[in-house]
Amino acid sequence: MAHPIRPTTEEAEAIIDRLRSICLELPGAIEKLAWGEPTFRAGKGKMFAQVDNNHHDSGHVAVWMPLGFEAQDELVAADGDRYFIPPYQGPRGWVGMKLDDDAVDWGEVAEVIEDAFRLVAGKRLLAELDARG
Repeated sequence: MAHPIRPTTEEAEAIIDRLRSICLELPGAIEKLAWGEPTFRAGKGKMFAQVDNNHHDSGHVAVWMPLGFEAQDELVAADGDRYFIPPYQGPRGWVGMKLDDDAVDWGEVAEVIEDAFRLVAGKRLLAELDARG
């Protein structure tokens, strides 16, 4: 049985829309609904971002990204209020980033999303990204 689409608030939808615009600016990025929430993939390939809209009653709107264990350790240690180890994906080196407070630096969000994209994208998509300057 497919997961139902997660209910959302206007505030959460605005956050997700802003995240969506960042993700879909990357070359070949596509959005796919999975587990009742938007996910973003490099072409038809691997996922580089997953929305956490109060996923399993987490109490926040966040994005989960595959960044590797070193980045996971560094980000969570540096800012444990913003970054966290998400359930399910955390043991695979994924990092969660909370997006629902007024202090969100959307430039930082875009940088971290690009880092995650670079880890999963193929050579052609990476070349397109690098050609943008």
